[in-house]
Amino acid sequence: MAEKRTEFPIEGQLRKDIQEAQRARDQVRLDTLRMALGAIHNLEVARTDRKNPEFGQPMTEADCFKTLEQEVKKRNQAIPLYKQGGRVDLADKEQRELDILQSYLQTGQMSDEDLHAVIAQIIELQGKEFRKVMPLAAKETKGRAEGVRVQRMVKEMTQ
Repeated sequence: MAEKRTEFPIEGQLRKDIQEAQRARDQVRLDTLRMALGAIHNLEVARTDRKNPEFGQPMTEADCFKTLEQEVKKRNQAIPLYKQGGRVDLADKEQRELDILQSYLQTGQMSDEDLHAVIAQIIELQGKEFRKVMPLAAKETKGRAEGVRVQRMVKEMTQ
């Protein structure tokens, strides 16, 4: 049997909030939180498969946030498609799920000031060329800031 790993704070928070949602009988929140916890668990299980490129790597809290970011991205992609297809009810459901998931990502996200400081430091070292700064900024802020946000700020600062 595999050794039991310690639970990350984000997982503990999700479990606690699942219990609160059960007590409040908030079905949308409950389903969303269960889905998020399930996605994290699925990543952990996938790492036990020898065919997986991340086989044997231990889980990190950054992996948990990356999984939540992927779920948020799925919602962001689904909402316009549902609206285009005339399924406003499903678009509303996805939007509610998106709002719930976003609240967990905000705790792990860098503030604009921190992001600005990191990018300013990279520009100081590499110069003001976007093509040199962007890959380094993306690598430095991976998992702590959305790529779109990083790109926008790098564009503003390198022009």
